[in-house]
Amino acid sequence: MKGEAGSKLHDEKPKQEGHIWGSMRKTAFILGSGLLLLVAFWNSVTWHLQRFWGASGHFWQAEWERLLSTFEGKEWILFIIAATQVPSMCFWGLNGLLLVVDTTGKPNFIARYRIQVGKNEPVDPVKLRQSIRTVLFNQFMISLPIVVFLYLLLKLWGDPCRRELPTFHWFLLELAIFTLIEEVMFYYSHRLLHHPAFYKKIHKKHHEWTAPIGVISLYAHPVEHVVSNMLPVVVGPIVMGSHLSSITMWFSLALIITSISHCGYHLPFLPSPEFHDYHHLKFNQCYGVLGVLDHLHGTDTLFKQTKAYERHVLLLGFTPLSESIPDPPKME
Repeated sequence: MKGEAGSKLHDEKPKQEGHIWGSMRKTAFILGSGLLLLVAFWNSVTWHLQRFWGASGHFWQAEWERLLSTFEGKEWILFIIAATQVPSMCFWGLNGLLLVVDTTGKPNFIARYRIQVGKNEPVDPVKLRQSIRTVLFNQFMISLPIVVFLYLLLKLWGDPCRRELPTFHWFLLELAIFTLIEEVMFYYSHRLLHHPAFYKKIHKKHHEWTAPIGVISLYAHPVEHVVSNMLPVVVGPIVMGSHLSSITMWFSLALIITSISHCGYHLPFLPSPEFHDYHHLKFNQCYGVLGVLDHLHGTDTLFKQTKAYERHVLLLGFTPLSESIPDPPKME
């Protein structure tokens, strides 16, 4: 018996190693293919965008210098307003529209794209009010002080409100680095919060919503909001010593993307929320943002066996994917 058990363990070890190396090769292939496509279209895309950026660059530079003159000697106020209020307006503007659908089920041309059919139809108003209070607390009592600290930190080795705006190509480079840092930090901090030592006391709060809606993207325990929501987004600008304009755009984009990931609707021409929606449904799959680290670590294997994975694409038509790729009928 001992010999058989030892033989099985001996056989399983090469299989595990083979799985890891196989995942790494696949990940390298995906990243390599993406890089080749990026290089292929880089010149064409950046040429058109650079023309737009160059044509409007003088306008934005002039407006920025006007802002600096207005806040001369009080640049810290400008930094806090731009890095908190502009992203907040993006967050509440988008989620305000989504909340209309969540609470009324109308208009139907948006409600019909619901991922988890039959859930939040309509959303529980008591649960929603409680969640909104937590979101506001996180934004004003946690995010705001972190942004103040970010300003002080950036001032140590530069000026985030310097007079010259970043070039278009520099902003693209920053955006790529911000995204990479966020993916790595969010994935591992998120998996850590699913450890039994932290899940019940901290992360379970966010998972009260098994069918998420956009506004609960920031519904989290204060510790989680710092570790998993704020730090992955803030570290990139610190590393790059970024300009306020880059920080404002990045924070706004991050809030829009996380709202879409949690919104519960797979809408046409917007990034697919199927990946993170499945995480809220099953808890132990799909921890990352882009899915690259999930692929590498095998934390998306069950997801890949579902219809949700087939629906995890950019919807380029107007037929809901829940209709064109329906879930299999439930076994009675």
